[in-house]
Amino acid sequence: MILDWFAVVPAFLVGVAVVFLPGLLALYGVGIRGLALVAYAPLFSIASTASIALVFGQLGVAWTPITWAIASVALIGVSWLCGRYIRMPEAAETFTGRRILLVGLGIGVVFSAWRLVAYMGDPSAISQTNDAVFHMNALRHILETGDASSLHVNSVIGGRTFYPAAWHGIASMIALSAGVDIPVAANVLTVVIGALIWPLGIAWLTRTAFGSNVVAAYAAILAGSLQAFPLLMFQWGVLFPNALSTSIVPAGIAAMITVARHFRVSRTMRDGVLLALITAVTAGAILLSQPAAFLLWASISIVWLTFFLVSREQAVRRGWAIGISAALWLGLGVVWWFLARGTSGSHWPPFRGKFEVLLDVLLNGQVRMPYAFVISALAIVGLIAAARMRATRWFAVAWGGVSFMYILVAAIGNEFVRESILGAWYADPYRIAAAAPLVVIPLAALGLDILLRFAARRSGRTADAPIIATVGVVFASVVMVLIILLRSVAMPAFLEGTYDRDSRYAAADDSYLNPDERALLEELPDLVDADARVLGNPSTGAGFGYFLSGIDVFPRTWSPPRNEVWEVIAERLHDAATDDAVCDALEVYGDPEYVLDFGQSEGGSGKFPAPGMTDFAGQAGFELVTREGDVSLWRITACDR
Repeated sequence: MILDWFAVVPAFLVGVAVVFLPGLLALYGVGIRGLALVAYAPLFSIASTASIALVFGQLGVAWTPITWAIASVALIGVSWLCGRYIRMPEAAETFTGRRILLVGLGIGVVFSAWRLVAYMGDPSAISQTNDAVFHMNALRHILETGDASSLHVNSVIGGRTFYPAAWHGIASMIALSAGVDIPVAANVLTVVIGALIWPLGIAWLTRTAFGSNVVAAYAAILAGSLQAFPLLMFQWGVLFPNALSTSIVPAGIAAMITVARHFRVSRTMRDGVLLALITAVTAGAILLSQPAAFLLWASISIVWLTFFLVSREQAVRRGWAIGISAALWLGLGVVWWFLARGTSGSHWPPFRGKFEVLLDVLLNGQVRMPYAFVISALAIVGLIAAARMRATRWFAVAWGGVSFMYILVAAIGNEFVRESILGAWYADPYRIAAAAPLVVIPLAALGLDILLRFAARRSGRTADAPIIATVGVVFASVVMVLIILLRSVAMPAFLEGTYDRDSRYAAADDSYLNPDERALLEELPDLVDADARVLGNPSTGAGFGYFLSGIDVFPRTWSPPRNEVWEVIAERLHDAATDDAVCDALEVYGDPEYVLDFGQSEGGSGKFPAPGMTDFAGQAGFELVTREGDVSLWRITACDR
């Protein structure tokens, strides 16, 4: 496995370049340096890449590495021109411990990457999940059409609505630039998200909130310690867009705090413009990745701003501060309502009792994950300390807000709550649980620092001595080693109370896409005409057919059409020679010439059995084309017209 990942290091470097290089070059031009530069760079790159794709889609410009690079250089040039008028302020604080922060970041990147790579296994593995069908097929569609626009990516399944496609634009650009297959590009981007974007953002947010490079170093090391994020987003779903959007929230919050603090002091037009631009870039990056995370970013940012304004204004002007804060909360409420009511609503019921859900948030055992006792204990210490200090009390409130969201989704069945408050996340506890590490990891890092300083004072040592920070780095690293080696990462099924037997990237005989199915699908271009349509039950591995072959294997998503015509095909296709209604139904779907027999899918959530799309042997009107193990491809001759 390790050698396989070493083989894709060039693709990984391309992924790092796509995600970081445009932002690094552009933000350097406006004076951003150090940790802020590398942590915020992905947000600029994501916002610019997704925006370029939108413009190209409207203008009909092909989505290629050359056109993307030209447009990116143009935006970098604009950023440098803006840098002549506005400059990012230097950090007001004088941070010590930069070397320990670099060490912490390096260790954190290794541990976070290790956990993700170990779970995925092979760099060409495919997530055996429903949502992977759409995401993989969408990437194939982008490569074939040269269009990565968020307004057009849904056309892969015949849709015409907006779909946030920042992840798809970046993944497709990695595939095009590195010349690798789609699964490799997707898995490389997974490592970039979980092992680079996330630890860097968490470290910057921690330093911004608590004013310490040492605490930030601890946070970087512990960034991958909780299963809830980033790992859970690559287990459940698979939720690639949610993973991308959540990973950039910490840096988005840190950027807002940094610029707003400076603007509060300077009150100059230039810094006001900078604040507006940072807000626009952050909002654009998140909204074009997955809009639900916008609510997380905006709410925590407004929590900080409310504390900042109200606590710092003199009594005579405090009314203005309260008014501004109230207006921001009202605006967020409107946006929240719009995003919540603009989705397909609540998909999941509550599943935890009131006492159980409190233990979940205190011990970080959301969605029935095993309790994280060490990290939770550190976080509780940090939470108490943050709540007691005026400057950091806002972070304790942010933890309370994130925890309350999970309590609502896990234990409250009220229809208004699930539709109008949780609707942006489809009332999905996995997506909401993924927000917890955003506040828990910085608090755990703060708790570790407090305990080490306390121990140092009790032993008569200087609390700020470098040896204390070194002990903290070693301790955090040992915790991560033990977590990785000993802690189960099986994906919990929260409703059933069960756990996955294996990684959802592992392909076995009973997998969603088993090895025989994948082999046959990859062979399709040699078996059928390029313009042929092939039917398949998408609740089997046939849903991946278009992405693996480039052939029009229909349907292209995990959910089949929900109408009476498709029901005829799903229930009675193998009777086509004796049932005229079947041929009429096939005509509606373009008279497909072939059908895949991948067996009968199991029932359950997100699975749609199609008994008529299997067992063609001996049936009149069907000719065997090829067989691969237990799966086969058949020519439909019953309806020859």
